Amino acid sequence: MGVVAVNLALHGIGRPARQLDPGEDERWVTVEQFEQVLEAVAERDDVHLTFDDGNESDVEIALPRLVDHGLTAEFFPLAGRLGQRGYLDRDGLRALTRAGMEIGSHGWEPRDWRRLDDRQASRELTEAPKLLGDLCGHPVRRYSLPFGAYDRRVLTRLRQAGATRVYTSGGGAASRDGWLQARTELHHDLDGESLDGVLAAGRRRGSWAGRLFGRS
Repeated sequence: MGVVAVNLALHGIGRPARQLDPGEDERWVTVEQFEQVLEAVAERDDVHLTFDDGNESDVEIALPRLVDHGLTAEFFPLAGRLGQRGYLDRDGLRALTRAGMEIGSHGWEPRDWRRLDDRQASRELTEAPKLLGDLCGHPVRRYSLPFGAYDRRVLTRLRQAGATRVYTSGGGAASRDGWLQARTELHHDLDGESLDGVLAAGRRRGSWAGRLFGRS
């Protein structure tokens, strides 16, 4: 498997500033839980933090705490939700970039990419990263799969779109140089024991930690 890393996927932090979609609240953590994660990974060079959806809390809560801990992370906004209530706006996206954070694409809207026709695929896999790249000043070539869902056709389309890395939500450890990267989502009932368990995957070559709290 090569050098092992653990990719953690977060979504919203704290009190949502918008009405959440059904079931979305399961993927929000408290500020205290997020700070617990930061303390646990601050000295771990085998752990990579990612954020999906582009929620407002990425800038208001996550960014200053990441900077305080000397950490960087990768953010995957929904391009079609920029500027909407509770989501990042363009200034927020640029603030992440200025702070040294990486920007990837989560598509235009939360859609299952396995069910896209060609026109929809162009919008999700080409237009969305182009908009994000134009705003942050450099090409966006990394993707986070909505709902972690993919099949061979999705992966082929991503390669054709020029993807340099693709993140799933399948859980467990990943090879640091792999094109397809497993991630473990952190959910609302995160506790210290569960966090310790998933972080242990990075110390076990080729291990499988599984997802923390079910499928989103």
